[in-house]
Amino acid sequence: MNIRSLTRGDGVVIGAAVVLFIASFLDFSSYDCPQGVDCSRYDSPNAWDSLGLLMSVFLAGVIGAALVIVSRAMPGRKVVGLDLGQFGTALTVFALWTAFWTILDVNNAGAGLILGLLAAIVLVAGTVAGPLIPAFKAPLLSPASPAQGVGTGQAPYGAGPGQGYGFPAGQQQPYGAQPSQGYGYPGAPQQGQPAQGDPAQAQAQAQQPAQGGAAPAGEFSAFWFAVPVARPLYGEDGSPNPIAELAPGTWYLAVEQRGQSLIAQTQDGRRGVLQDTTGIQRG
Repeated sequence: MNIRSLTRGDGVVIGAAVVLFIASFLDFSSYDCPQGVDCSRYDSPNAWDSLGLLMSVFLAGVIGAALVIVSRAMPGRKVVGLDLGQFGTALTVFALWTAFWTILDVNNAGAGLILGLLAAIVLVAGTVAGPLIPAFKAPLLSPASPAQGVGTGQAPYGAGPGQGYGFPAGQQQPYGAQPSQGYGYPGAPQQGQPAQGDPAQAQAQAQQPAQGGAAPAGEFSAFWFAVPVARPLYGEDGSPNPIAELAPGTWYLAVEQRGQSLIAQTQDGRRGVLQDTTGIQRG
């Protein structure tokens, strides 16, 4: 899984799951040692001494968090007819529900049970509110430019000599905008073509056959792009279920255009159709 595809909401879910797992090793209940009694040999139990509590609160929350993270990395996966994210969210809510009633039933709740309840609250908040609150949708790590990582000796796919990933330097253009210049873009002066404003030279060049290596004005040129919000990537076979999810903060490669849609390639090599291309940022 690409760590740059994680959002802040995913970070909250992962952090709460780690705290919940640590809380399972802490004391389940506290006690007051009577005066004059040696309580040094008294071993307070933790969640691992109670299988029902361990599975219904602590491990249920951790497993639910893992399913939520996996579902956002590989959308479309299902368990017993439910999406992995829905199944994981249900587990985290169940863990919070059990922890709440358990702590009310215990006379002297220990650090493990108190910390477990707090972690379960944060865990449910992250899984439920993560996809809804804009602050939680933001990338966990700052976006990396496409040129980062070059220097291993091999040029990435589409890279040209002396260029980062084969794209011209300068201000980034939103998808659909016409760049003012640059070989390979529609509407720009191509190799072997005269600049505008010279009719005589243009007429002379028009009579000559096109030279090999000059790209046609309407030919698609692969480019890197990033999405402003998470968007599904569908299979090229027209399947209604997404095969991946494009996350903000990660650069993807557009290899082909089909109408208003793009054929995009993820960093793990999967290809699919990006149907919603509004607002994407070109590299």
